[in-house]
Amino acid sequence: MKKKFIVLGVLIASFSFTKMNAQINFGEKAIGAVQKGVTSFTLTNADAAKLSKEAVDKMDAEHEVAGPTDPYTIRLNRVFGKHTSGEGYSLNYKVYKLKEVNAFATADGSVRVYSGLMDIMDDNELIAVIGHEIGHVANNDSRDAMRAAYQKEALIDGASSQSATISSVTDSQLGKIGSAMIDSKHSRKQEAEADLFAYNFMKKNGYDVNAEESAFRILAKMSEGAEGSFLDKMMSSHPDSKQRAEDAKKRAEKDGLYKPYVQQKIVNTAPAPVKKATKKTTTKKKKK
Repeated sequence: MKKKFIVLGVLIASFSFTKMNAQINFGEKAIGAVQKGVTSFTLTNADAAKLSKEAVDKMDAEHEVAGPTDPYTIRLNRVFGKHTSGEGYSLNYKVYKLKEVNAFATADGSVRVYSGLMDIMDDNELIAVIGHEIGHVANNDSRDAMRAAYQKEALIDGASSQSATISSVTDSQLGKIGSAMIDSKHSRKQEAEADLFAYNFMKKNGYDVNAEESAFRILAKMSEGAEGSFLDKMMSSHPDSKQRAEDAKKRAEKDGLYKPYVQQKIVNTAPAPVKKATKKTTTKKKKK
């Protein structure tokens, strides 16, 4: 049975709006203003974060999200619970209970990881992959992707407008902006910088940096065979996973840290409850 393979986040590093064509609100001025050629509009960080949060909230409502006691959530919190903020950004994590291999991060700091990814990567490899996604947030790539899509659809009433109230938009316009966001992939430069961010993030926090190469080797292997033509099309504007693996290896070699990575045991089950030891009570015999 062929595995579904959605190329988002880590693979094509695009901001996906799949299944959420009715969640981004752009303001009453936006209605009927698609394709007006606005070129001077600047989407602020706050605007991008607001739009992203609304989009992710809707997406969360439309997907099966692992609950707080779910083994996947427990694992994700164990691995990333201490990494919730950085310079100029804060992060929140959730797991989508879907078999697709996927992870993405948005301009508001929402990081979403698919259980399918957690099924094939150990903790260090997950850190490499999600560290890459955090890099897109830290480097403002996610904000820039939102801005590009917004400008492409020109969802502002009037070319001279520099600010629009973000409040409501038609489903038709949402479809247009959603398509624009899906098409707005990150550049090769942005991808390379996010890869470097992930490597430095791992090095700084004492993780095995060789897991980054391993993670890309896994993705490269999955892109072979039946899914190859699909991935080639989706990744045409992005570095090849094999090349990114080689780049990660060279970074580790340069730092004198390289050694072939051995994948650790992957545990997506809840830890067994610890049984409390019961003390045996002894009764002393009364002396006659």
